[in-house]
Amino acid sequence: MTRLLGRLGGWCARHGRIVLVLWLVAAAALMGGSLVFAAPTSNDASIPGTDAQRAHDLMKTGFGPGYAAGGTVQFVVYSADGPLTEDARKRAVEQAVDRLRTMPHVVQVDSPYRVGGIASNLQIGLIGIRMEGHDGNKIAQLTQSLSKAADPARAAGLEVVPADSSTPADKEIKTGPSEIIGVLCALLVLVFAFGTLVAALIPIFTALVSVASGLGVIGLLGWVVDMPKQAGIMATMIGLGVGIDYALFLLSRHRRLLARGVPVVESVRRTVSSSGGAVVFAGGTVIIALSALMLAGFPLLATLGWVTGISVVAAVLTSVTLVPALLGLLGHRVNALKVPFLKGADASGDGWAGLGSWVARRPWRVLFASVLVLGALAAPALALKLGPLDEGYGTQGSESRRAYELMATGFGPGANGPLIVVAELPSKVADSGDPIVDHVTRAVDDVEGAAHVSEPKVNTSGRSVLLQVVTDYAPSDARAAEVVRDIRDIALPGVQVHVGGEVAGLTDAGDRMAERTPLVIGVVVLLSALLLLLAFRAPIVAIKAAVMNLVSLGAAFGALALVFSIGVGSGLVGMDPPAGSSYVQAIFFSVPIESYVPLMLFAVLFGLSMDYEVFLLTAVRQAYQRHRGNARSVAQGLGSTGRVITSAALIMVAVFVAFIAYPDPLVKTFGVGLAVAIAVDATIIRGFLVPATMVLLGRLNWWCPRWLDRILPNLSVEGHEEDETPALPRPEPVKAGV
Repeated sequence: MTRLLGRLGGWCARHGRIVLVLWLVAAAALMGGSLVFAAPTSNDASIPGTDAQRAHDLMKTGFGPGYAAGGTVQFVVYSADGPLTEDARKRAVEQAVDRLRTMPHVVQVDSPYRVGGIASNLQIGLIGIRMEGHDGNKIAQLTQSLSKAADPARAAGLEVVPADSSTPADKEIKTGPSEIIGVLCALLVLVFAFGTLVAALIPIFTALVSVASGLGVIGLLGWVVDMPKQAGIMATMIGLGVGIDYALFLLSRHRRLLARGVPVVESVRRTVSSSGGAVVFAGGTVIIALSALMLAGFPLLATLGWVTGISVVAAVLTSVTLVPALLGLLGHRVNALKVPFLKGADASGDGWAGLGSWVARRPWRVLFASVLVLGALAAPALALKLGPLDEGYGTQGSESRRAYELMATGFGPGANGPLIVVAELPSKVADSGDPIVDHVTRAVDDVEGAAHVSEPKVNTSGRSVLLQVVTDYAPSDARAAEVVRDIRDIALPGVQVHVGGEVAGLTDAGDRMAERTPLVIGVVVLLSALLLLLAFRAPIVAIKAAVMNLVSLGAAFGALALVFSIGVGSGLVGMDPPAGSSYVQAIFFSVPIESYVPLMLFAVLFGLSMDYEVFLLTAVRQAYQRHRGNARSVAQGLGSTGRVITSAALIMVAVFVAFIAYPDPLVKTFGVGLAVAIAVDATIIRGFLVPATMVLLGRLNWWCPRWLDRILPNLSVEGHEEDETPALPRPEPVKAGV
């Protein structure tokens, strides 16, 4: 692989203009095509094989329009000045209802002036709209057009807002200033790292090209696969981080070679043959970790995983082709436009080498202190609170948040997440007056936590009955999930009770995640360790790397628990507190974390953490090949990569922190978790814990059983330090304990 990458890098350096034009044309074509032929995004958050999915399927069998996904829209009407039953207000609302009945795809409109349509305070009412024949993926646009039809009520001084009834896949995350902020912060770090403006712009440019290409592919794939609306933002977040980092590692190596007098094209060839191999393997670990999410049994999560992997593939490809092309075109001008008083990343790494030597002299004390600090950072993870994240935590002032608060005030917190109960009957019934239907209704009504049960509705076949249940609890309350389970446990002869709706779906998602998490973690750790084994032919190093990455994950989950579950600073990251909160409550309040977020974070963080492990081990291995001194090679490896890894980590942290400014709570969660994990990984783990353990292990770091050494392919990810003393022949494998 070293020779292959070297030839590729040399060719790209010699044909820089061709490579540059090809990438620009490809990025423009892909991005332009995805914009012109915009594919629909999917709102399908179904989980095959779950009870909620079975209830959803039964809802579509003869219950009439509006019972399929996206078939119902609700508007909350609020009168701040008096009751909705006052004549003038009632006329205005009824006029709005009449206009809604004339809208396309609307088959039924329920007026607030029906039984249960107006709250007990008479100031809050609910308009229910059932539709058919519409595009379920465009429910947001349809809701906006329906909202305009309610203008007569607004003209009478009433507030009319659409109630949010979406699933996690419905949340459309609009672009904002976070990408720009992240790129500017990354540029600032690169300027300090390299000391020249031209060098700093290369990683930014290549990352933007890779992100544009990746997003273009993702957009076009929306025509053939269900594409969640979060896909673009996740791909952008990860693509920017790894794209800039990979280019940074290559550029740093190239500038060091130029400083030693190596010709430009030869320097590029050597850079890609050695550091390029590290980039390929680092990207491979990220892709493996993300691909393992397909084993989670949650289609939405699986799609987010492999879609994000597309952005990583694009970052790797631009790093080993576009970066060499730009370096070949620029030549020595890569050091142009120097910034005064900045030495840049090619400056001496004596400080980091000194740290490595300091660690090597006291490995046990460093190991103990590092474990103690990491344990303290991970301890809050025990308080991690998982659960649905309802619109009560949405952006203050948004329509969905306003509708949520009005619904909770007028009809109780459970009205924001009603349960849909569908019971399969043992025999056909004529209508809802049948005794078995009455038994089902009373059994559901007797469940603790069920505040209101609607009138039963029997489907056309007479074999299923549908009930809508409003609980005493908000959708984010864990007790709402208990009500779901209790209803499902109802035992009536021949009757099968299924529960659907948002709360039930997220409850099933949480159960599925808990069931599949050990499998996903095991596969990710095993495959990543195997990839490292192929790269370095050192089983102990591979196992140790996997363990170290799990340690950094503990710190990330500890930070998530501290900020969101415990509530220390949740208000400071932009989460809006519940209405009526005091000043202290506005800063410190608990926010649940969606059940699938930890697994997604695990996959992303495990892959990203492995990046730095690969780059550090590559440098240590190269040093060990030269002089066989373990402690010395650790110090030299840390010295040659410490400054670059720190710069790369700062860039990732800056990008992820910028995304915390997004109003979407899911993006905030990822921003906090990723930023903390990368910061901890690049400092405590790579700067102290990994060097200390490598010093203590000694020659065992590179031990490999003879039988394993014979069967492993020689991929030579680390290559040779061709600019240094020639590498010694690879030593015979040593025995364990020697």
